Amino acid sequence: MTDLSPLLEIGVPLAGAGGLGYAKVRAPRVFWSLVGLPVTWGRFTVTYRSTMDVCGLTVQPSRLRAFMVRTVGRRPDVLPVPPKVRRVRGRSTGLVVTLRLPAGLEPADIAAASGRLRHAWGVHSVNVVETRPGFVELRMTGYDVLARVRMPRLRPSGRLVVPVALREDGSAFVRDYRKVPHALTLGANQSGKSMYQRNLIAGLAKLPVGLIGIDCKRGVEQGRFAPRLSALATTPDEASSLLDVLVAEMEERFGLLSAYQVSDLWDLPERVRPVPLVVLVDEVAELFLTAAKKDEERRDRMVMQMIRLAQMSRAVGIYLEVCGQRFGSELGRGATMLRAQLTGRVVHRVNDKQTAEMGLGDIAPDAVSAVTLLAPDRPGVAVAGDSSGGWSRIRTPEMTPDEAVAICREYAHLTPALPGLAPFRPAVPADPASHGPSLVKPVPATD
Repeated sequence: MTDLSPLLEIGVPLAGAGGLGYAKVRAPRVFWSLVGLPVTWGRFTVTYRSTMDVCGLTVQPSRLRAFMVRTVGRRPDVLPVPPKVRRVRGRSTGLVVTLRLPAGLEPADIAAASGRLRHAWGVHSVNVVETRPGFVELRMTGYDVLARVRMPRLRPSGRLVVPVALREDGSAFVRDYRKVPHALTLGANQSGKSMYQRNLIAGLAKLPVGLIGIDCKRGVEQGRFAPRLSALATTPDEASSLLDVLVAEMEERFGLLSAYQVSDLWDLPERVRPVPLVVLVDEVAELFLTAAKKDEERRDRMVMQMIRLAQMSRAVGIYLEVCGQRFGSELGRGATMLRAQLTGRVVHRVNDKQTAEMGLGDIAPDAVSAVTLLAPDRPGVAVAGDSSGGWSRIRTPEMTPDEAVAICREYAHLTPALPGLAPFRPAVPADPASHGPSLVKPVPATD
């Protein structure tokens, strides 16, 4: 036993260090929970006041506070006051600190210093979120959560809420159609835009909504989701007819709202409430571009109908998801007007800065430079912005086409029957699983 003691004294620490090194690479959540969180929490506690001071995030104390320090504390010098720490919470991906801002500081001051705070406390990123007037949250991420996307277990849920991707602060990025009814998604080839659409369609397929597809590339992208689609247009002519039907459906629903003297679909009694519809446009440029002058009239009509839907359809439960590789004013008349109605913006890696500016420049100018820095070797990473000026990096979890198709087949019974859209209902291909090899052995015929 005495001969084994030196080996145990050396081997056990080496095995522990090796296990932590393996966990840091292969299981970063485990490493953060065991090592990173306690170390970061302690570093934050010890260096908080000095870090805030050197970062310029302190203010002079009030006269009452200065008077109390000089008279009661018997100290001639009064130190500047940093934001007061209200709460510190540890998570499996980072650390969340709630701060009460003193008079003279605003959330923009904290956000401007987020890069310096990140290096001071040795974390991967620091995001500043205003929770209510006078309070902000420092959401620190201990490691790169976008390297291997793993959606959190606790996700926002609701009637029309779809978790689509993971934010860089470890929270879920969701499409809430009641808050953000229309959205524009841009991205070049191999940027992860199709993966984003698959996750979105797979999430919508589980909800009691009608899905309308417009894929003018002969349906090569959306045709596979036919079991869950209430309508599908695969050519510009079909898209024009389908948009006319959707506008007629919108006007009919407005008549229903007028009859019940309400201004929103969700104020109607449930027994008469129409099913919500989500219109998925795969490549918006195909609706704008024309090859001959005779097609310009059809193009102008389609664009006009799209703009009408974007302006008014939210109240009647019709929502737009517009996707494309390139989006700019050169597409033609009405492009900029359509973009102005699409509140939600998600921009993946693009081939030119002008597309990034068209996607995010009007709502979050600071996010344009972040889009141009997206690496081509990390597909699925995008920048999501909103009309409030905020933005964040997100990444979509990997989902194969077969997995999305399987979900659409599983929830095909939720596809609503809409008489007006019946002519556009796509033919549902047979389930490949039903054509497997027979388990009955044939019996040879005998004389």
